[in-house]
Amino acid sequence: MKFTLNLNAKSHTVADLVVVGAYAKPAAKEEAKKTTKKATAKKAATTEAGIVNNHWEKEIKTAFEAVKNSKNFKATKGEKFTFTHNGHEILVLGLGEKAKLESEDLRKELAKLSKDVSKYSKVALQFDGLQTKGNTEDSLQILVEAFTLAAYKFDKYLSDAKKSELKEVVIDSTEKSAKAKKLQAVIDDTLKVTDAINYARDLVNEPPNVLRSTEYAKRIKADVAKIKGVKCKVLGKTEMKKEKMDLFLSVNNGSGFDAQLVHLTYTPAKANSKTKHIALVGKGLVFDTGGYSLKPGGSMMNMKFDMAGSATVYAAFRAAANLGLNVKITCILGITDNAVNELATMPDSIVKARNGKTVEILNTDAEGRLVLADCLDYACDQKPDAIIDAATLTGACLVALGGEVCGLMSNNDKLAQSLLKSAKSADEYMWQLPIIPEWTKDMKGTISDLKNIGSSGWGGTAKAAAFLQEFIKDDIAWAHLDIAGVGDSQSHLPYCPAKGASGTIVRSLLEYLKSNA
Repeated sequence: MKFTLNLNAKSHTVADLVVVGAYAKPAAKEEAKKTTKKATAKKAATTEAGIVNNHWEKEIKTAFEAVKNSKNFKATKGEKFTFTHNGHEILVLGLGEKAKLESEDLRKELAKLSKDVSKYSKVALQFDGLQTKGNTEDSLQILVEAFTLAAYKFDKYLSDAKKSELKEVVIDSTEKSAKAKKLQAVIDDTLKVTDAINYARDLVNEPPNVLRSTEYAKRIKADVAKIKGVKCKVLGKTEMKKEKMDLFLSVNNGSGFDAQLVHLTYTPAKANSKTKHIALVGKGLVFDTGGYSLKPGGSMMNMKFDMAGSATVYAAFRAAANLGLNVKITCILGITDNAVNELATMPDSIVKARNGKTVEILNTDAEGRLVLADCLDYACDQKPDAIIDAATLTGACLVALGGEVCGLMSNNDKLAQSLLKSAKSADEYMWQLPIIPEWTKDMKGTISDLKNIGSSGWGGTAKAAAFLQEFIKDDIAWAHLDIAGVGDSQSHLPYCPAKGASGTIVRSLLEYLKSNA
């Protein structure tokens, strides 16, 4: 999909469809007058007829008003009205009151619009009427995000896949041509972000018989080879044994494919001693059977999504590097599957972690934390200012927060607040859960230093975080993001597929990285 700027526009571009935005007129409040001393003061509200469309070109406004039932159009949020003018099809999109139009409202409405107009080859958008009360650059970013994220499809395995007809979106605006360079940069930068999100979606949606651990690492290595300032190192089973990553390797014991630790480093061109260093760590279980603690058949479906944490942090890393952010980033992906054979780790096994602590593995389906544990210890050795991990870690997160909210747990309130602020800026849901001393105590073992599950299922999400915290050293600020609920099937978001990988939380992480650049 191509985005073309047409600035200093006097009229709309000739296209298969022209889209103009309209705002609802705010209600005018009047206070009723007192008629007698005994009368009670009353308030009455009246809504003025018509819509706010003073940004329309005169010909379109005249043609609209000439349509008999146009007076019934109130420009409520999501309301649409179609008419023809000089042989051109015009679609009016209602956005509600402009003063009440938030950035996420605009993103959602434009995402829904993009699906409605996908049957046209060329669409012209009169951009001046498709904006929030914020600045032009923010609205342009939202527009490009909405169209490119909503257009995503994973259809490579369909023999009769139907492609979108939409090839070009022309953005008509009365903005001066002097702003062309700045606005084009917004488009280009936004495409780098959405391209990274859609790449991550592809990874998560790949079937597990295709995206084996070795294939996943191979794809990442090939992808980063095209990015300036990035170095890649892949550790296989032999290298991981030397690193004493026995917890990680215990999960891989039953697999026919070697575990892979992908270690990526992005160093900005202007890096110096004051440049912040952030480590991103992702759980990459390309499939999870549960091991000997075997999942029921219904729960095993969609376990290809169990590597969404790694795809999420990789997408944020990729976007940040392509944007050239002035922040050093280490990205560590712990990749394996959790399968069953005669060598698979048995419940009650005790395994020593990279940091020397012993762990009693009471449930082999609580495997993600074992992979992350060694990866987090490895990340600490890189001496970052902060570590953020992302994982589809616990079903308990859905019980606590539902399927729409990312769980956040941290050992550092400043880092937690920064991530919450970044999520709010990205219009994504994130909520902090506590790690209390009682839960940390509950993860202690009796015949080992630690155990990999708590004594009860209550507080399972935060207890998992309490376990992970045992592998953070040198007082490094650390945050854990449980994306079990938000990693896939966000049907309430029109810019996400109703089923399959969502790509959410990437923009939140990117906002955080920008705040440290």
